[in-house]
Amino acid sequence: MPRLVGLVLGVGVISPAALLMATVNATAATAAGGPPPPPKLVTTAKVFAALPRLDAFATQILRQTGVPGMAIAVVHDDRVVFLKGYGLQEVGKPGAVDPDTVFQLASLSKPIASTVVAALVGDGRVRWDDPVIGDLPGFRLGPAAIAEEVSLRDLLSHRSGLPDHAGDLLEDIGFDRATIFQRLGVLPLGNRFRAVFNYTNFGFTAGAIAAANASGQGWEELSRERLYRPLGMARTSSSYADLIDVPNRAVLHVRETPKGVASRRWVARYQRDPDAQSPAGGVSSTARDLSQWLRLQLAGGRLGAAAGGRQIVAPAALAETHRPLIASAPSRDPAVYRTGFYGLGWNVSSTDQGAVQLSHSGGFELGAATAAYLLPGESLGIVVLTNGQPIGVPETVALSFLDLARFGKVELDYLKPLGGIFAQIASQEYPRVPQPANPGPARPLAAYSGTYSNGYVGVIAVKPQGSGLVLELGPQRRAYPLTHVSGDTFRYQPSGENAAGPSAVAFSVGGNGPASRVQIDNLNLDGQGVFQRQNPPVAP
Repeated sequence: MPRLVGLVLGVGVISPAALLMATVNATAATAAGGPPPPPKLVTTAKVFAALPRLDAFATQILRQTGVPGMAIAVVHDDRVVFLKGYGLQEVGKPGAVDPDTVFQLASLSKPIASTVVAALVGDGRVRWDDPVIGDLPGFRLGPAAIAEEVSLRDLLSHRSGLPDHAGDLLEDIGFDRATIFQRLGVLPLGNRFRAVFNYTNFGFTAGAIAAANASGQGWEELSRERLYRPLGMARTSSSYADLIDVPNRAVLHVRETPKGVASRRWVARYQRDPDAQSPAGGVSSTARDLSQWLRLQLAGGRLGAAAGGRQIVAPAALAETHRPLIASAPSRDPAVYRTGFYGLGWNVSSTDQGAVQLSHSGGFELGAATAAYLLPGESLGIVVLTNGQPIGVPETVALSFLDLARFGKVELDYLKPLGGIFAQIASQEYPRVPQPANPGPARPLAAYSGTYSNGYVGVIAVKPQGSGLVLELGPQRRAYPLTHVSGDTFRYQPSGENAAGPSAVAFSVGGNGPASRVQIDNLNLDGQGVFQRQNPPVAP
């Protein structure tokens, strides 16, 4: 998802009661060396009273939003207490969603990946603070003093100093993982290393792949052998090829408003192959499988007694993934609002009552939205999977259930604020193409044709096609038609996860010669969208 930070609705206004509790806890911390845990609010009776209301709420929100399908799992006290599917795998087709329907998890893959790395840490095969430079050929961030220090911990907590979502646009135009890793080294880190939280799918992926390389296994194999198989997660995979071979699979859906129709409808239009960022966004799984992963998280890395009680991940290594490492959502007013934090693949926050809350969302703008929430102190967790683009549905269902289990009522209509947040996330970040009232003519098209390059995107080409021009991007040289706007400015429609509306393509031409450079706005969010003409032309 464009600039999605694994959204958590956990940073809110501190109530007077919470301020009083903070004072009490501070006093206790001084006296006893640490604050006492907050009182438990969840009981078995409360959970089972909330489950029928969760069922009704899930049905109602699908009807309200039109999201095609959803699956939910709830775990409490090391038991799966709720497991159900709703709606359809694909709009207009008969397949119903059930607990074994496979969904793409998008960024919910991250806490699963950090669980895999934690298993390696517990085995003594890697350490969280191991530098990655020796385990990732071609991967080097910043100057030598920084490059030699970048660790698994830095990359899995998004504090490497890379710009926000670095590498995602390269994936959109078809570059593979190894090339993206190499190109990340072109990006300046400034003073951000270990100082700034910037959510980066490919930075996170680099950390996980470095750990896998250190173990001597490929990521997909390692995930299967070290986590999925021991937990009995037979329908879970980190490979896109495995996903598309599954008949019981949820298809991606987006909302569209057809011409002449007043309301939006959900359509199955896209596929999303996330293998390049598999640890960060490429897991596919089911509600049933993920219920076992939730149990593992809440049981300190141990299987339940019914499954033999075997320790799958060392408790200390798993606990480290839950530790807040960097402020991910700084408070705009620390006297009133809490700050949100990120650990190793988890958002780490606290409730108004002082309980730790772990969460992560996942989203593909091309048609998937997922969320998991844990209250470890209450031994309670929920995962919600949907096959519609992110509008806040899985988060709303999860947060509403947590309210029901704690307070017996839903405290807030979460869908309204979340819908606004997700709409903002999905909005176009690059400038809109200007539409002048009196557009000027273009030069002869030969003035714009040629090859251009920069160190990040590489070589691009502008070529004549028919009576116009096309822009060729990426290793497959995909051709995008250019439409004239005015003077030396054209536009094209980007594709991929981060594409919104048309982007300007502006040529710089001096005198009567050919263009010397071109700027492509949607590729220029971090200053990497300016390309210099190559003389003589470089073969794409």
